Amino acid sequence: MKYIAFLRAINVGGHTVKMELLRELFETMGMKNVETYIASGNVLFESTLTAEKCQAQIEAHLHAALGYEVATFVRTNAEVTAIAKQPCMQNWGKNSDNGALNIAFLKQALNKDASQALMQFKTEIDDFSVHGREIYWHCAVKQSDSTFSNARFEKTLKLQSTFRGANTVLKLAAKFQTE
Repeated sequence: MKYIAFLRAINVGGHTVKMELLRELFETMGMKNVETYIASGNVLFESTLTAEKCQAQIEAHLHAALGYEVATFVRTNAEVTAIAKQPCMQNWGKNSDNGALNIAFLKQALNKDASQALMQFKTEIDDFSVHGREIYWHCAVKQSDSTFSNARFEKTLKLQSTFRGANTVLKLAAKFQTE
């Protein structure tokens, strides 16, 4: 099965990891056809394990090898393709000059209370939509002008996530289509 691992906090906050080392670490876990995409913790790979088992194995192995926790969010080829086909993603490709669109990857879908808590961040600048284990955040201006942040999001919802820009996710989905 083809997967993408979205790793949290790689090459930010003093946690520098060379992509060559990251590839090697995945290969030592038995992952095949390992490829990294930009230096922000996106790893394409193949495995016979389930997504859940891959996620747990990657987190344990990276923690042991790097000495710190690396929250990992694994998605299948089909899931990444479905994310790229969401209406907000399709519209983004046509109107990418309108602020920023980011996707938060979660380990499980938000429950009703968490979804309501997320909506407290909605403003004229920031809008959110939830689809499965992903949250789409459209910021109508520069992100630096928004009061929303991953830190506030995680603190309020009491969960870990990692964000990727729409362009990155669209390019990763396109890579899956060409393989």
